[in-house]
Amino acid sequence: MERLTEDYRRQRALNGHWQFVTDPEYDGRSDDWYDPDADWPNRTHAVEVPCAWQEDDAYREYTGAAWYRRTETLELPAEERVLLRFGAVDYEATVWVNGERVGENRGGYLPFELDVTDAVVEGENAIVVEVVDPADISEIPHGKQGAPWYQRISGIWQDVTLEFVPETRVERLRATPDLDDDSARIDFDVAGVDDSSSVTAAVRITRDGDDAARGETAIDADGSGSLTVSIEDPTYWTPETPALYDVTVDLRRDGQVVDRYEDYFGMRSVEARDGRLYLNGEPYYMRGALDQGYYPETLYRPFDESLFEEEVRTAKDLGFNLIRKHIKPAHPDFLECADRLGILVWEEPANPTVHTDRSKREVREQIEGLLERDYNRPSVIVWSLYNEEWGIGNPQGLDEETSLWEDEAKQEYLADLYDDISARDPTRIVCDNSGWAHVATDVNDYHRYFVSPDRAGAWETDIDAMADAPEENYGATETDPDDAPIIVSEFGTWGLCDLPAVEAHYDGTPPWFDYDFFDDPIKRPEGVHDRLEETTLPDVFDDWESLAEAWQWREFRSIKDVIERMRAREGVAGYVITEFSDIEWEFNGMLDYRREEKVFTDDFARINDDVLVMVEPDSHAVGAGDTLTADVVVSNHTNEPLEGEVTWSFRGREGAVAIDRDGFGVTRVEDAISIAVPDVDDATTDELTVSLPGASSNAESITVVPDPSVDTDLTVAVDDDELASTLTAIGFDVEPSITDATDVALVADPDVDARAYVEGGGALVRLPDATGHMSDDAFFEYRDLPEDESWNLVASLFYRDDGPLAEYVDTVPGWELEGLYPYDVVADVDRDVDDVGVGYVEGWLANWSAAVTVRDHGDGRVGAFTFRVTDDGARANNPVGVAALAAFVTDLARD
Repeated sequence: MERLTEDYRRQRALNGHWQFVTDPEYDGRSDDWYDPDADWPNRTHAVEVPCAWQEDDAYREYTGAAWYRRTETLELPAEERVLLRFGAVDYEATVWVNGERVGENRGGYLPFELDVTDAVVEGENAIVVEVVDPADISEIPHGKQGAPWYQRISGIWQDVTLEFVPETRVERLRATPDLDDDSARIDFDVAGVDDSSSVTAAVRITRDGDDAARGETAIDADGSGSLTVSIEDPTYWTPETPALYDVTVDLRRDGQVVDRYEDYFGMRSVEARDGRLYLNGEPYYMRGALDQGYYPETLYRPFDESLFEEEVRTAKDLGFNLIRKHIKPAHPDFLECADRLGILVWEEPANPTVHTDRSKREVREQIEGLLERDYNRPSVIVWSLYNEEWGIGNPQGLDEETSLWEDEAKQEYLADLYDDISARDPTRIVCDNSGWAHVATDVNDYHRYFVSPDRAGAWETDIDAMADAPEENYGATETDPDDAPIIVSEFGTWGLCDLPAVEAHYDGTPPWFDYDFFDDPIKRPEGVHDRLEETTLPDVFDDWESLAEAWQWREFRSIKDVIERMRAREGVAGYVITEFSDIEWEFNGMLDYRREEKVFTDDFARINDDVLVMVEPDSHAVGAGDTLTADVVVSNHTNEPLEGEVTWSFRGREGAVAIDRDGFGVTRVEDAISIAVPDVDDATTDELTVSLPGASSNAESITVVPDPSVDTDLTVAVDDDELASTLTAIGFDVEPSITDATDVALVADPDVDARAYVEGGGALVRLPDATGHMSDDAFFEYRDLPEDESWNLVASLFYRDDGPLAEYVDTVPGWELEGLYPYDVVADVDRDVDDVGVGYVEGWLANWSAAVTVRDHGDGRVGAFTFRVTDDGARANNPVGVAALAAFVTDLARD
C-alpha cells in the first residue's frame, strides 16, 4: 500500500459530489456527454462518490450505462505528472478529462490509474466517467452479485484521487522476505528514467522508526532495481505478533532526491506440506471465518470508518486467526487493518459463471492485479483461483458447460494457472478450486454442510473419509493429495436473526426481502410474518425475539460439535466457518448483518481458542443405573508443551485425568471417565464438564432417563419384532397384529387392515421402516430429508410444543435425540387440523412440516412419529427414543 510522501508526492481526493445520470438507451457517447459543455438530461442529480448506484433504491434493479461528472480547479506545478486513480469501478469505465478520452478499464474490484498530465489544464477541469455494468454478467467475474445470491453492485464504489508525482518515480515495489537467512529482497520499477546511469536508489527499512537495514543500488536500463538486505534478529509477522517493517526508496539523480516511495511488509513465510500448514516454519492450525464483505445500505463499503478495525478485533476476540474474503478481492483498507492488528487473510478473485475465452482472460487479469496490489501484505497467505467450479466447471447445471471433474482441457488450464500464480508469488500458498474437484493445489479443502446433532454420525463418517481417501476430492492429481493439508473451508448452521431489529435498522422492509431471482423458498424473506402465523411456532415462542434466540443456540450447538470433531483429529489442518456475519437473507453468521453479536458469542470463543479441552461421551442419553463412559480430548494449537490434569464433574461426581503433550496436536485419553448413573425420578439433563488449567472449560449435555417401565394396561400392536420386544420389556401388552383388543397400533407399513382399523375408530402411529424412512404416504404426505450433508438441513429448526414429549425433549431438540433425527417429515400439516408435537421449518419459515403430529382420520386418530426409533442400534443407545414413544402412544390412547 503506497504511502504518499508530501515532499515528493501529493494527493487530492475527488470523493464527494459528482453529477450522475443513467443512460438506459446508451445515448451518452453519441450526444457527446463527455464534452465539458454538454447538457445532460434533466434527471441528472448529485451523488456522493464513492458509492454503488444500487445504494439508491431508485437504481436497485438498474443495469447498463451511467455517467459521472465533476469539475475540479487545479494548480499545476511544473515537472510533475498527474495521475487520476480509481480504487474500484464496477464494471467497465471510460474516462474523459476536458473532453479528451484518457483511458478505460474493465474489472470491478481493483485499482487503476490513468496519466492525465497532457489532458489537465491550469484552472477548471472537467472529469467525466462512463460506467457500463451489463445485465448479462455470466462472462464477467462478479462473485455473488445477482441471481441467485445478493444485490448487484455497479459504479464508482471506491475512492477517486488525483496524484501529483515526479516525472522520475518508483511505480511499484515488491518486498520478498526470506526467513531462511533473515533477509528481504526489494524489487521495484522506476518510470521516467532517461539515463539510468544517473539514477540510483537508496533503500531504508525500519521498524517503529528504528533502522533495520539499509542498501543502495543502481537502476537498470529497463527502469528496474533490486537489492537484498539482511535484517538482524527480525520479529516475524504472526497474528499474535503483527510486526511490520517500513520500506523507503529514495531515488537520486546526481545526488539529489527526486522521489521518495514508502510501503511496508512483514517478515513472514507460509508453507503447506506433509498434510500440515506452517507459519514461519512452525506448525499452524487455521481457525477461520468466511466473510462476504457486504453491508446493509452501503453494500460493498463499510458503513463506518472504524468498521474494518472493529471487525478484525471482533474476529480475534472470537478466536479466529484467519478471514476468508469470499469470491471477491478484499477491500485494501481491510487488509491494512489485518496487517496492523494481526489476522491472516485467504483472498480470492470474483468468479464468472461460464468458462469462455473472455472469462478466462478476465479471471487471470484479476488474479494478477490482486498479486500486484497485495503482494506486500503479510496478512494474505492464501490465493484461491476459483470457488466450487464457478466459471470453470458446471455446478449450475448449464447445458453448454462441462464439469471440472471430467473435462481434461479445463483441468490442464487450471493446472497451468496454478503453476503460473505459484511462480509469480512464491510467498503464499495457492488453492486451485476451493471446495472440490482439485487438480493442482497446495491445500485440499472441502465445503461440507452438516447439521449436528441431527447428522452427527454422518459428519463423523465424512471426516474419516477425508483423511482415508483425500484423492477422492480431486478431479485430477497434478499435485500430491497426501501432501496437501485438509481444510474444511466452508461449513456452518443458520441461526435466525432478530428480524424486528433488522427491520428497524432499515426503517421498514429490507430491499433484499423480495429479489425477483429468488426461486428457493428458504431464501425468500418476503411473507415471513404470514408464514409464521401459518405454523404452530407462535404457540411455542412468545415472540420473534425468543424464537431467534432459541434458533441461535441451535446454531451454536451444531457448529460446536462440527468444530470439535475436526479439532479432535490430527488429519484436519484447519477450518473456515460460514460465516463471520449474516448477509442479507442468509442468517448463518457469528454476527447478524448489522454486525451485532448473536447470543452465543462468548461461548463460541471458548471452543475456538488455541487450546480446547473436549469430552466425548459414548452417548448423550443414558438410562438410570447405566454406565456413562467418555473420552477426554485436548486439542493444542500452540507449539508449547502442555501438561496437567483435566478435571471433570457430573451430577456431584468428580475426577481427574493426566495430560502430557510436547506441543501442537491432539491428545486423546480413551474411556477416561466412567460413571455409574444414579436413579432419577424424572428425565433430567445435566452437563458433563471438563476443565484444564490455561484453557476454557467445556461441557456436553447428558440426559438421564428414569426406568422407562410403564404402569398401563394398554395393548399395542407392533409390526416390528425388535421394537415389540422393547415395548414388552417396559410393560406394554404387545401383540403382532391388530385385534379387537388393540388400543394403539404401531405400524411402519400400514396394510388394508390397518387402514380399516383407523377408519373404524382405532388409534394408529406411523413409524419409520428399517431404513429410517416412512414407507408410503398412507394418512400423511411426507417430505424426505437428506441423510447426510444438506444446505437445507443446516438452515432448519425442529421445535417441540407442549405435550407428551415435553418430559424428554427440549423445546428445540438437542443431544437428547442423538441418533434418532428423522429422514422424513410430514409435509401436509395444517395448524387447524393437526396436533403438532414436533414441528420443523427451514430458512425463512419455509417448508413447514412435522416430525411428530396427530390428526383425525375417519372415526379414528392417526399419529406420525418420524424419529428413527425403529433403528435397532439407535434405539438401544438412546433410551429417550423409547421413553418418548411410550409417552406419545400412551397419550394417543388416552385421546
